Amino acid sequence: MLTIDSKVKALKKSPEATAIIVKYSPGFATDPQMKLVQGLTLRKLCSFPQAGLSEEQVAALEKELLDAQIEG
Repeated sequence: MLTIDSKVKALKKSPEATAIIVKYSPGFATDPQMKLVQGLTLRKLCSFPQAGLSEEQVAALEKELLDAQIEG
């Protein structure tokens, strides 16, 4: 199951997971720099100040991914 602790590379392969993440971070699907962070977990990526996500947004993203139960 894909979660916030999954690697960015695995999440990007799932259209459903990508759609959820784009709601919180619009550049996730289109930013060319995402190629540089594919080995990181989404949780680690969200922890960087450049991600611009609050703790509340990260928690909401985590919950939405868990609720979706996306197989990866």
